Amino acid sequence: VQLQASGGGLVQAGGSLKLSCTASGRTFSSYTMGWFRQAPGKERNFVATISWSGTNTVYADSVKGRFTISRDNAKNTAYLQMNSLKPEDTAVYYCAAGGMSLRPSPYDVSYWGQGTQVTVSS
Repeated sequence: VQLQASGGGLVQAGGSLKLSCTASGRTFSSYTMGWFRQAPGKERNFVATISWSGTNTVYADSVKGRFTISRDNAKNTAYLQMNSLKPEDTAVYYCAAGGMSLRPSPYDVSYWGQGTQVTVSS
């Protein structure tokens, strides 16, 4: 499985962005999909996951109520809608896939996208 992330950019605090992660391969619909983020000099941290069916989602406390993860298995694409962005959301965002739990560590991820930069100005 190869993952291609897109949608990052520069936005003012309070603004919104929507990230997309498109996967190649026919097994996309069987995988849990997720997003992690990594700020400069910091560890890669869990942001959100969605089960293969889209029924179950889990969010980091820091983004709960502001971010929404979704997926369209017909398009082999997962999304992360980010609203009410804050400067502390600034990071490289990575999409992730695999047979992982809904609150995985980075070590549980089987496949990574290349990352997309999100910068939130104050």
